[in-house]
Amino acid sequence: MSVSLWCEEVEDEQSRERGQAEAPAQGHTGGPSQVRAAWDPTVSGHRVIQRLLHVEERYIPSTLYVALIQRDPERREELAKWALEVCCECGCDEAVFPLSVSLLDRFLSASLSVPVSPYCLAAGCILIASKLTECDNVTADTLCAAAEYSFQPSNLRDMERVILATLRWDTAAVTPQDFLPHFLASVEQSGVWEGGESEERLSTLRRHSDTLAAMCVCDSRFLGAPPSLVAAASLNCALRGLGDKGPSQLALMSEVLAELCQTDLVVLQCYSEMIEYGLHQRLRSGLQQAPTEKGEEVENERAGTPTDMREIDF
Repeated sequence: MSVSLWCEEVEDEQSRERGQAEAPAQGHTGGPSQVRAAWDPTVSGHRVIQRLLHVEERYIPSTLYVALIQRDPERREELAKWALEVCCECGCDEAVFPLSVSLLDRFLSASLSVPVSPYCLAAGCILIASKLTECDNVTADTLCAAAEYSFQPSNLRDMERVILATLRWDTAAVTPQDFLPHFLASVEQSGVWEGGESEERLSTLRRHSDTLAAMCVCDSRFLGAPPSLVAAASLNCALRGLGDKGPSQLALMSEVLAELCQTDLVVLQCYSEMIEYGLHQRLRSGLQQAPTEKGEEVENERAGTPTDMREIDF
């Protein structure tokens, strides 16, 4: 086995586009960019999945908090949607949003009380998540501007200290996005896909899965569900949404995903149907908001998964 120490990091495409867009405003040709390491197959596989499954239980909110939120979910979903909008506007990495909402839920689960400024709490969670996952993190001034200066940077830094103290600095939570690349690689290596899959299709499948997982983070009905189950159900729905596999292949893929997340196949199918139902609700609400001619019928067939989370009306 040959071992090479050659640096194979590549510039992130999203960061490159953002840097080119920001360059004229900043008055120079180069923009901020993030350098990503290439996918390493040696840090994937069943060993890594088993470790993640073992750790994920520590970051699930308490049963009492889940019951309270599901009884009155509007406020929590409002904060989650605001965090999603801020992360999209700032061009954050896809791991920032689910981690920030996980920090938000764990803080509220530990304190069972909402601070004076809930948006300051959500901004503090975004700030911590950005520092953990990105090289060029979101600034406090940017978050204050996103909240229309309802709080000051000094208030945000104080809130950051309160969050860290409450969570005892245990902030590297496990999210569905942590499982998705490992599940996708394991399904690809399982031999279910005959003839293999193209890089473009795998990239599309990953984007669709990220979109559905982000939708689940916003939806309080999935609060308390293990991140592995949410990731497996999101990937399962994304596979169905592409519509290029037969029923037998989809059934085999569902069995592989259920085995990977160590759950019953019926449970995985139940959560997959919940995701599809939630997706239909959001797509219908988006169609109802758009002007339609009299007598126009809305198609009720299952829609394909959107390629970007911003295409869903959260």
